[in-house]
Amino acid sequence: MKANDTDNYVGRQPELAAGVLKQAEQDLRRFHGAASPIERELYLDAYRWVMSDDCSWPFSFLNVCQLLNLVPEDVRQDLTGHLPLGTFSRWVRHCARAVQQLQILLASVSGSAPRMYAAKPTTLGHTLH
Repeated sequence: MKANDTDNYVGRQPELAAGVLKQAEQDLRRFHGAASPIERELYLDAYRWVMSDDCSWPFSFLNVCQLLNLVPEDVRQDLTGHLPLGTFSRWVRHCARAVQQLQILLASVSGSAPRMYAAKPTTLGHTLH
């Protein structure tokens, strides 16, 4: 290998590392819940690579993150935390969001927010007669 070839390789490492990371992201999304054995294996390969703490080879997940100045745990969460959900998991997440919004609404109505629509007891008494 000539000096120029070495410089070219070193200069292109971040580009190659970004490509490896992008391929893992695509494999995780595309093959999540795959039916065929080959597709499941592609998913598992990408998942194992992302979850691995092995630094022994140049383009391991941790080395790729270091080369790209990324926080490995944040990247792991981004790659695995938003995978397509099954119907039940999607329903549970939707319900949890609805409950959270309801709790926020109830807290604002009962506590710190002013009660703009609350009627005074005397006004109600006069209205009913």
